[in-house]
This record gives sequence, structure tokens and C-alpha cells, in this order.
Amino acid sequence: MTLSSKFLRAIFIGLISLTLAAPVLEAQAQTQSQTQSKAAKSKQAKAPKKQKKVRTTTTRKTASDTADEKRPSFASAMGLRGNHDSLNLKSSVALIVDRQTHEVLFEKNAHAALPIASITKLMTSLVVMDAQLPLGENIVIHQDDVNTYPGRAKSRVTEHAQMTREQALLLALMSSENRAAHALGRNYPGGVSAFVDAMNAKAKILGMSQSKFADPTGLSSENVSSPEDLTRLVEAAYQHKVIREFSTRPDYSIMIGKREQKFVNTNRLVRASDMDIGLQKTGYISAAGRCLVMQAKVQGRDVVMVFLDSVGKLSRFADAVRVKEWLESNPNPTPIRRL
Repeated sequence: MTLSSKFLRAIFIGLISLTLAAPVLEAQAQTQSQTQSKAAKSKQAKAPKKQKKVRTTTTRKTASDTADEKRPSFASAMGLRGNHDSLNLKSSVALIVDRQTHEVLFEKNAHAALPIASITKLMTSLVVMDAQLPLGENIVIHQDDVNTYPGRAKSRVTEHAQMTREQALLLALMSSENRAAHALGRNYPGGVSAFVDAMNAKAKILGMSQSKFADPTGLSSENVSSPEDLTRLVEAAYQHKVIREFSTRPDYSIMIGKREQKFVNTNRLVRASDMDIGLQKTGYISAAGRCLVMQAKVQGRDVVMVFLDSVGKLSRFADAVRVKEWLESNPNPTPIRRL
């Protein structure tokens, strides 16, 4: 047999071997694939199902919120921002008052009347309580509640959501829910306009001579007050156990539509339980800056704290802690004046 014949025969035998082996190799590959698929399915079956988480955020930041933060506040335009004080507070305006003696223990630009943002909701709660409307009555979130200030802030309290008046009041005070606050005003006899009239009438009764209210939420920059007036508002609100308890509740879960939503308190000091706080309310719009009012006990002293136009998200809370530490190290400060 010639060399070329041997070569051709070898090629022929190799081709026959490959042809015979192909089905075997294909069957082996298929078996291996099926084994891997079964193992993957078994692993998925054994893996625990993820639990459905309850959403706990308050509101989401929108593009308008970011632009809002860049606008100067009224206090900044008045030249009050950045003024130095002995406690090195970051708030442009501050007032610390002994609630029992009405003595001013500390003040900074305390005569300025400025927008107060969601601190407004304390007055909203007072008007609701004065009206003695049934707290168990159902309220439905209307399109008007959603579209009053379109684009200002998103909310998980959606249109057609149902809750009681009590729940709406809780969300307004604890989580500063604007749609809940507006719904409270809309469901007042005579509607929102009558509700705002009642807010201003209440302010007059309380002696809040430098205050004006334009809506139940505080989103309007026309809701204006002074630190001294706000101490009167805090005192009036403190007389109601419901307002005290709702404003200092750490969190609350409620069904919105078919989903449970968890709302948290906007005051991180309440959530942290670092201070003995009996009543509080936060607020923010660009015109007002970051705001905070609180009633708290420090070293046995019952004090009201007011902070307006604080720079930065956390600085109003840090200012409250600075005041607390100052009172702890200086329990008997010399009163500046009496309200």
C-alpha cells in the first residue's frame, strides 16, 4: 500500500469515528445541561422569598426641590444669616424661653417676622381641635389636595386615599404631610378659605400680632410669624394632649390604597430619643430655610426653643443640642428679658 493510500485511509477512519461519536457527545452535553438546570431550580426553591418591605421615606426630592434649595431665604435677604452669637448657632433666628417664668434665656434676631413653613401645621391642628369635628370621620384625599402646590414635593398620600381625620392630623404633625394638612382644611365647614380665616382669628386671640396665615400646609411663603409669636403658638398647642402625642410620635403605618406605608417623624431628635421633648414641629421651604420649634425639659427646666432659617438639613437639630448642652453646663443663666 502506497503512502498516499495509507493517508487517505486514516482520514476516512477518523471521519467515521467522529460521526459515530457525535450522538454520544451530544447526549452527554444534554444530560449535563439538564443536571445543571435541575440544580439551579432546586437552589431557587430552597432560597427564602424576599419579604415585602414597608416604605418608610417621608417625601422624595424632585428637581424643583433642588432648585428650591438654591433660592435665598427671606432671612438671608434681610442680612440675618451668618450673624455670630455666643452659642455659635447655625440658625439665623433663635429664641429660648423658660416656659414657666416666660423669661428669655437666649435670643438671636428674635424680633424678625419670617416665613415659618410647616410650623404652620401647629396652627392647623389648633383650628381642627377648636372646631371639635369628629376625629373618627373618614376623609378622602381629593385632587385639590394633590394639586394645590404642584411640583413642590412628592407625597405617598395619593389621590383617593382614605383616612380618618385623626390619621390626617397625625400625619400632618408627625410626618409633615402637606396633602393631609390641606385635606383637613378642605373638610372644614366653609372649606379652605374659612379654615384660613379661623387660623388668623386664632392667632389674634393668642396675641400673635406679627403673624399671618395663608394656607393650612405652610407651603406658602405668606405664612409668617416671629419667634415670640411662635412661643405663644407652642404654648397653645401644648395644652392639647393629642397635639403633644401626635407631634412626638416616632412613626406610624397606614394603608394607602392596597399598600402599607410607614411614615416617620421629621424630627430626628424625636426618633433618637436623645431629649425629653413634649411637643415639636419642623418646617422647610426655600423662603423660610430649615425651621424647628420644640418644648423640652433640660435639667428640670421647661423651655421652648425656636430656630428659624437654619443652614443645612441637620443644623437646626444640632442647634437644639447646643442649647441643651449650654443649659446643662449653665443651669441658671441670667434672664435677658421677660415676654
